[in-house]
Amino acid sequence: MTKKNLLGIFKNGNYRRLFFATVTSQFGRQVGMTAFAFYLLDRFGEQPFYTSLTEMMYSLPTLFVFFIVGVMADRMDRQKIAANSDWISAGLSFCFLGAVMLGWMPLIFAILFLRSAVANFFAPAEAALVQGVLTKEDYTTAAGLNQMVMSIFMLFSTAFGLLFYRYVGLQGAVIMDAVAFLLSGWMIRRCEISEEVRLPNGKTRFRELNLRNVFKDFNAGLIYILRYRLLSFLIIGFFIFGIVNGGFSVMLMYVMKYKLDPIHYESSIVFLSITFGIGLMMGSVIGSIIAKKMKLYMMIIGGVFLTGVLVVLGGIVPNKFLFYVVALFIGLLLGPINIAIGGWMPQIVDPKMMGRVQGWINPLMMLAQSVTLGAIAITFPKWVNVDMLFYGVGCCLLAVSLFYLLTLPGLAAKQQQMERSKMSNHLSEAISKS
Repeated sequence: MTKKNLLGIFKNGNYRRLFFATVTSQFGRQVGMTAFAFYLLDRFGEQPFYTSLTEMMYSLPTLFVFFIVGVMADRMDRQKIAANSDWISAGLSFCFLGAVMLGWMPLIFAILFLRSAVANFFAPAEAALVQGVLTKEDYTTAAGLNQMVMSIFMLFSTAFGLLFYRYVGLQGAVIMDAVAFLLSGWMIRRCEISEEVRLPNGKTRFRELNLRNVFKDFNAGLIYILRYRLLSFLIIGFFIFGIVNGGFSVMLMYVMKYKLDPIHYESSIVFLSITFGIGLMMGSVIGSIIAKKMKLYMMIIGGVFLTGVLVVLGGIVPNKFLFYVVALFIGLLLGPINIAIGGWMPQIVDPKMMGRVQGWINPLMMLAQSVTLGAIAITFPKWVNVDMLFYGVGCCLLAVSLFYLLTLPGLAAKQQQMERSKMSNHLSEAISKS
């Protein structure tokens, strides 16, 4: 990512506000989630079931709202959807705070479930807004910036979550979470975005969003994906990524708590997140550079394969210091993978269909993630140990890399040929009209 490209993209006021809104929202959420994870490990250390169940409360709601979130992002005002999602989430965070003070776990999990359901409306709307306010040439730069933000979260969110938990308690972390949502929504509402971007399919009244029309639009998204083989095969891989995400959401805590450092696991988890974050940040910089010189699908295939090898290795290493090294290189590889995917998706998806495409991607990933977390909650540690979790996730990544190797290169070549043919036809039409 060159300095010129970086400064250029931030001169776009709408993108700048959307970027910082997303950063604020994500950082607050990460701190709150991390503090709650430490709270559960402290209070229910002998019952890892609760940690897995919490992660399920973040992923499972997607399966209940998936059919509407993408349709809403394509039919209603995207700016209002993103901002309102933040503000409602802030209100639910305060409700969560009350539930924590009561100490009633069923109510805590119910509010987590509801807040996650509301948060699902944010991503498709925000992604569609970013696609609309940027040019095609800026997509890869934006993906690199997003990846750098993720690495910063990994560097600091776990440490901040632990600090808040230790010094101001879980309540303080949740309050910060709520304030972050409020600020994010405010910044989104300050954006001056054209109606064409906010409402690409024209104005739709709420009464028009009846069940029949919602499912009609939802099916239109499915038909669009199925007819577009490149997009279809890319999304099939995302299902496997959901399994990987489900495993990673608990594996890094479990490997320290139950294998490598049971006594000082808190400080080890913080150092692990910092190491992983450094790898992500380095990978983001490297990925932004090579994305300009290398085919994006090759970045994805090579990165996923090497990451799979390293994850398997993570289940073999005998001490936490070697595990830190493995985590550093996993982060180093994940950066370019995410940049390649994030830069490629907006290039191949019609802006009018982005919400509905995202509306299919997220539930597929969350379905896989929820099933994985459910399986871990039932089987760990009675039948499955930490090492086996790493072997399973690593093999999933290796399977995805092989699948992509067999499908993406040929489909990408056909896509480029079709684009060249369209450009040639448009040029011919323009010449004939002149």
